[in-house]
Amino acid sequence: MKSNNRYLGAAMIAPFIVFVFLGGIYLKCFIFALSAMALWEFYNALKENDLKPMRSAGYILLIIYYLLNNNFENMMYVVVAATFILLIFPVINLKYTFIDTSLTLLGFIYCGILFSFVYLVNVKAHGEFLVWIIFIGSWLSDTAAFYSGKLFGKHKLSPKVSPKKTIEGSIGGLVGATVFTGIFGIVVQRYVNIMPIYNYFIIGILCGLFGQLGDLVASSIKRYVGVKDYSNLIPGHGGVLDRFDSIIFAAAAVFYYLTFIIRI
Repeated sequence: MKSNNRYLGAAMIAPFIVFVFLGGIYLKCFIFALSAMALWEFYNALKENDLKPMRSAGYILLIIYYLLNNNFENMMYVVVAATFILLIFPVINLKYTFIDTSLTLLGFIYCGILFSFVYLVNVKAHGEFLVWIIFIGSWLSDTAAFYSGKLFGKHKLSPKVSPKKTIEGSIGGLVGATVFTGIFGIVVQRYVNIMPIYNYFIIGILCGLFGQLGDLVASSIKRYVGVKDYSNLIPGHGGVLDRFDSIIFAAAAVFYYLTFIIRI
């Protein structure tokens, strides 16, 4: 039954690939929906530890961010204004504290802004090719890490955060992300010259590293609040944050490398 659930969950994730192919406004709307679901999961998980994020404020910030077309400069002013208002709110309503204010903003940044990097990579020049690096570097890293850990894993990577992960699995994941992303770059360069091939290997390393850190971050949050999965939205996989935790961090790494190193 568990195996069947995983196959069902994988089938539910498949439409995501369609939206990546379509790109543009279709991908933007889909990422917005995933961000909203991820934010809902994040706030729900915090409730398990008697924390009280201001949900409405988080959702409003998410909507504003997408209405501003994911514009960071304008959003900075919105976030500062929101911080100003939210910090005053606990004075008016003693039900909330500054911790709740902080978690409200953290949820928006984690589930809203970081998730949006998938779309922001897609709308760059040659983004229809570059966006695939995020998924190749992340999901194939997960696959390589799983089999490397299963075959060679003996030393725990971070037992207090994620007991099943091993150092050997982590190394395998890093190598897998680097190799497969590099191969993708070699294939792409035959059709369009985007950047020197060595950059694909570097980005693969970044995806392998930050993707695994993203996975550990999500596990750390779940361990702190005492939940096994963020939700049961995707059978056999958990929730949106359970399935896309590594994607979120890999997307940020790819976006920043392309923006500040390659200058795309």
